[in-house]
Amino acid sequence: MKHLAKRFGQKLKDKRKALGVSQDKLALLATIDRSYVGRIERGEVNVTLEKAYELAEALGCDIREILP
Repeated sequence: MKHLAKRFGQKLKDKRKALGVSQDKLALLATIDRSYVGRIERGEVNVTLEKAYELAEALGCDIREILP
């Protein structure tokens, strides 16, 4: 499971950077704490499906673009 969290975090980070969005901006758009975004990107936490969809929406992308 930890492997999936790391893969999800890396894909989220790659997509965020490709769009030129900072962690702060993503956190604001997804209404979560910036430190939580960092922990997600490092694969330290398991994200709920609901939160994954919120992150995808905040980035303006399809959920499939950030799922491992």
